Amino acid sequence: MFTTVNEDGILNNYAPQVAVYTAEYPAVWEQRRYALQGAFATVFVGLMIVIAFSVSSLG
Repeated sequence: MFTTVNEDGILNNYAPQVAVYTAEYPAVWEQRRYALQGAFATVFVGLMIVIAFSVSSLG
């Protein structure tokens, strides 16, 4: 960690610099896996909404 002290004696801490890299476009099998995960997440969230509405209407 990089620390400096100004003329008033106040410390300034700076976060370390991380290496910058470019992302690569996902492969076809990764895209399919992401689509499958998105489908499961959509079904799960939809199911949770249906359950919440059905439970809230019971009261």
